[in-house]
Amino acid sequence: VERVLVRLDTEGGVTGWGEFRPTLSPESTTTIVERDLAPAVVGRPVWEIESFVDDFFFEYLHVQSFLGGVEMAMWDAFGKHTGQPVHRLIGGKCADRVDLARCLGILPPDESRDHARRALELGYDVLKVKAGRDWREDVERLIAMHEAVDGELELRIDPNQNWSFPDAVRVGARLEDAGVYPQYLEQPIRIDSFGTLDKLRNRLRTPIAANEDTYFPHNLVNMAREAAIDVAVVDHVPAGGILGLKRLAAVGGDLGVSMAHHNAWDLGVKTAAMLHVVSSTPALDLAP
Repeated sequence: VERVLVRLDTEGGVTGWGEFRPTLSPESTTTIVERDLAPAVVGRPVWEIESFVDDFFFEYLHVQSFLGGVEMAMWDAFGKHTGQPVHRLIGGKCADRVDLARCLGILPPDESRDHARRALELGYDVLKVKAGRDWREDVERLIAMHEAVDGELELRIDPNQNWSFPDAVRVGARLEDAGVYPQYLEQPIRIDSFGTLDKLRNRLRTPIAANEDTYFPHNLVNMAREAAIDVAVVDHVPAGGILGLKRLAAVGGDLGVSMAHHNAWDLGVKTAAMLHVVSSTPALDLAP
């Protein structure tokens, strides 16, 4: 997966770094950053972060992910300028350690079994599994992984919106019949299907999580109010930055939704930023 790195240099000789996954091509993404965002950053003190993010509004265009990558670089530069770790600037850390979930793509059952055993040997408690090509194969693979570790690993399933509602019901029901109860099903159906997520949550005992849905303003509030989800999988880049993620965390915490920070095989810059956010945000109560 391609990544875009943002470098921000200050007049004082400090360099801040940001990272994000381009929604469009890297070329289109860098053009938006250089031509539309950079003019609003150049000449602005790096600590004027909230005003920078809130100043941007494009009708018909969702720009949060672009803002999130630049905002990350501003926080990095601000922390270096003040000589303080970013977690102190955004509230202070609540934990010295962040436990991580391991992630696995779509592999045959035998290979998936081996990866599950390996994850357990490495000390992981949670394994996130990609799914969605064939729901029957997904069920077979997940049962195989569960049996390989005698249920000692928590499993998360992420079909990236690729199941229909009936197929999601079938997956959850068959796993329950086999005694497999994942930590959650992540965004099993298409975004903006709050009523369908609500029905799915009422049909299954497996917790339902939203991920891509949380990238759009106000979706988390609406899903939580409708009791459509149990978990929100959030990400500070598409949230518009660290401050945007903090706002989402406040919503989830107040409305009783568990939260985990999303990860997509990120590079070191974003991973470091994520650790500062998670360690200083108690509402992010599940392993990223």
